[in-house]
Amino acid sequence: MASSVRIARIAAASVALAALAACSHHGSSSSDDLSQDPATVEKGKQIFRFDTFGDETFWTDTLRMNQVVMSAVDPTTALSVGLKVDSEALPPAVVQGIQNGSISLTSPDTTVALLKLNAVVGLKGTVEPVGGKDTLTHLGITCALCHSTVDNSFAPGIGKRLDGWPNRDLNPGAIIALSPVLTDAQKAVYNSWGKGKYDPRFNLDGKNGPQVIPPAYGLAGIHKITVTGDGDEIAYWNRYVAVTQMGGHGSFSEPRTGVNVVNGTDDQVSEKLPALQAYQLTLAAPTPPAGSFDAAAAARGKALFSGQAKCASCHAGDLFTDANERLHSPTEVVSEPEPNGAPSYAARSATKQYRTAPLKGVWQHAPYFHNGSAATLEDVVKAYNVRQSLGLSSADVADLVQYLKSL
Repeated sequence: MASSVRIARIAAASVALAALAACSHHGSSSSDDLSQDPATVEKGKQIFRFDTFGDETFWTDTLRMNQVVMSAVDPTTALSVGLKVDSEALPPAVVQGIQNGSISLTSPDTTVALLKLNAVVGLKGTVEPVGGKDTLTHLGITCALCHSTVDNSFAPGIGKRLDGWPNRDLNPGAIIALSPVLTDAQKAVYNSWGKGKYDPRFNLDGKNGPQVIPPAYGLAGIHKITVTGDGDEIAYWNRYVAVTQMGGHGSFSEPRTGVNVVNGTDDQVSEKLPALQAYQLTLAAPTPPAGSFDAAAAARGKALFSGQAKCASCHAGDLFTDANERLHSPTEVVSEPEPNGAPSYAARSATKQYRTAPLKGVWQHAPYFHNGSAATLEDVVKAYNVRQSLGLSSADVADLVQYLKSL
């Protein structure tokens, strides 16, 4: 059981983006807004993209994922489970080789070469010559694994980085299940999660209820960061994920849930949290693409949003959330009960409540609700219409969807 408890400390960063408790317990961040300091922001960017917090001891020494990559993960397989490649990290010769087919996308050696170039988003590999062959001796993960994607400008899954965008193509469970140290029963749990989902509490409470990987953008000015509002700033989420999920060296303690995790004998997390938070505060929610919504319908939907649909009673103000003022009981939301009989996610949290999700950039990150139970924005509106007896017509629903797409 000890190994199974540790196995799930893996991918969310954000992620999954996301989860849990008072940063002040750790003295890990500052109330000063460092997002205005370019040097600090750049430092945070490098941490977000490339720092593992020492989690190689988990991914390599415990899960032996470096061996899995060396033997079985070619670029085609990597892309199929949602891993992304940073095209800007590729030298011209590699770009040409991919384009003309002289570089194999079905050889694990190519994956090792990409890791040596720091080109696989969210993975950090140490590649050393062993017996005359480049060998992946250590492998770790970074925040960017779950909370970045690419713009596909080179090819599907290959392009320029989009930091803060949740990687809803990523299948963390399927990746974890490749580890040779897992039992068939453990692999079954991880393989049950699916694309874009991760359970950031499973390794702590043993309950299986995967959540969608959350965005790490659009968080400036919002004090309740996680879906259940457990922490008051991004540094709380970052510490939780870095220590309890990624396996980074450091500590996380949350008296409200009884969680107390210490990894290693050193602290590779605390000093980095202020800069990491500063960078994330600069990540604005993406604006909708031109022509992606009907402007006239969106105008009608805006009136419904503030009127009959009552959306603005919770999705309030410029941030489209009342999270800075209050949290909500599970009885107030329409995202429970959880799908497939999973336990209440709020019940597994420190607050036992839910935060109202900010809506800027909501067009980008389907599926919706904390558990992904609404596949489209139309499904979201219909769920509220039925559960809260809003009396919206089909035309009203369509107009409200267009407004949400415009945010």
